Amino acid sequence: MSTATTSNSPGKWVVLPHFAFAALAFVALSVLLIFSTDAFGGHYFHPKLLTLTHIAVLGWATMLIFGALYQLLPVVLECKLYSERLAIASFVLLAVGTVLLSYAFWYFEVGWVMHLAGCALFLSFLLFSFNVTKTARLAPKWTIDADFIVTSTYWLVATGAVGLLMALNFTMGFLPADHVHYLKLHAHIGMAGWFLLLIIGVGAKLIPMFLLAHPESSKKLTWAYYLINAGLVCFVFDHLFFQTGFVWLYAGMVVAGVGLFMLFIYTAYKSRQRQDLDLGMQQTFVALALVLLPLVLLFVVSTELPLPQELLSAIYLVYGISVFLGFVSALILGQTFKTLPFIVWMHAYEHHVGRYKTPLPKDMYSHAWLRWQNISYLLGYVLLVAGVLLRVQDLILAGAIGFTITSLFYTANVYLLLLHKVKQLKPFSYGNASA
Repeated sequence: MSTATTSNSPGKWVVLPHFAFAALAFVALSVLLIFSTDAFGGHYFHPKLLTLTHIAVLGWATMLIFGALYQLLPVVLECKLYSERLAIASFVLLAVGTVLLSYAFWYFEVGWVMHLAGCALFLSFLLFSFNVTKTARLAPKWTIDADFIVTSTYWLVATGAVGLLMALNFTMGFLPADHVHYLKLHAHIGMAGWFLLLIIGVGAKLIPMFLLAHPESSKKLTWAYYLINAGLVCFVFDHLFFQTGFVWLYAGMVVAGVGLFMLFIYTAYKSRQRQDLDLGMQQTFVALALVLLPLVLLFVVSTELPLPQELLSAIYLVYGISVFLGFVSALILGQTFKTLPFIVWMHAYEHHVGRYKTPLPKDMYSHAWLRWQNISYLLGYVLLVAGVLLRVQDLILAGAIGFTITSLFYTANVYLLLLHKVKQLKPFSYGNASA
């Protein structure tokens, strides 16, 4: 990474608290999962499941994405972050909103606590989107990566707006349709509009960079961008106003967009100069493989198949699990240790480069912990999905324990990096190293 790029980076107190909070949220999520195995036997609209979902979405995934993106925007867009103060404000609002909303859902208190949480989260999303948009406008060149990233923040705001309306509707009852109707809208625009577009935008830049690959064309990404957004817009209008039964078609557009992104990554993989894949990249490709399950289930939940209600409820649960605890979590678990070590290293050693012998970013965390994290994650995920589909609580509990072990290894490694101290460095003994 060039010096010019690193000099654009925001201060560490803008970025690192996001990783610290997200790691603790992942532990909380995993522990609560152990005490919620009974909730997986019924409808997905259950207080415990709503709590787990929002901790996973907000405290774990979105929190970490906010922090990572504040650091990565200068890399992807080659410009400084527009405002560090807005970034800190969005962090505080997201943290407070996540804690309050989790409390409200767990005890299903639908009054002022939930309303306050919804307002804090919506304001956080607005500040984040404004900051990202203004940052993108500072970029010397607008790329398809910027389109994906900026558009994803607009979908995040839309997701937050629907969520806030639903929170208020619990006590005010002003929405014309039932709550589950808007929950489907809220979930799908969040998954495909926020997470999917953001992951494609950042992944299209970072994965080839880590592989030392240089794809020549971005046409596949351009088509992917328009297909996914067109499918989402059609779904929103159809779901709100028409209910035509063409949801499977809109789902197909989204899946086609994901397929084009996967072809883009495959092209980069085939042309890579770095042949060996470290543990972080291995986990990243595991995540890309895991995306196949939610894509298949997307068609199932988009078509009204005559399935037994118990099986249909289990499929809906596995669909959500496969997105948030599958694809998104696997990607985070892999990419954290491709990005966070460099972030910590840069803030600790950037001014010592060339003058002192410094450790490498990969030497600042435990590879053994990372290996066990990846193993326990995959085992926990498989057991959890199997347990939900087969409706076996012991398997669900085993999966929850696997996730808890994963979260402990992950959090230990993250805090090992965050608490890293610069030790006495040995100067180079040649040239003008001491100048």
